[in-house]
Amino acid sequence: MTKRKHIYKVVFHNQGKVYELYAGEISQGELYGFVEVADIIFGERSSVLVDPSEERLKGEFAGVKRTYIPMHAVIRMDEVEKEGTNKIVATDGSNVTPFPINPVYPPSTPGGSGESSSD
Repeated sequence: MTKRKHIYKVVFHNQGKVYELYAGEISQGELYGFVEVADIIFGERSSVLVDPSEERLKGEFAGVKRTYIPMHAVIRMDEVEKEGTNKIVATDGSNVTPFPINPVYPPSTPGGSGESSSD
């Protein structure tokens, strides 16, 4: 009996775009709050037609053994039967919204309201 190789599709936000990657390994990783993605799979196409978004991803992830994606940026992760095409999709005008992040407020001044009391 042969052991089946797992293939995962990871969809996440990165710099205002949605990335879709296929990988052989995903895990929680050692960095708290990050998803570890390893063995990114790029399809070897024998056709003349070249997908520019996949070529851009090949260049961006060239030489990368593992990448760490913040958990709040992940849209979904699926185990799939076979790999597809890695791609980058612009989110302009679409219904995909980044996960909200709590704003950082400056520390308050002593006395609370900032008004001075006259006694």
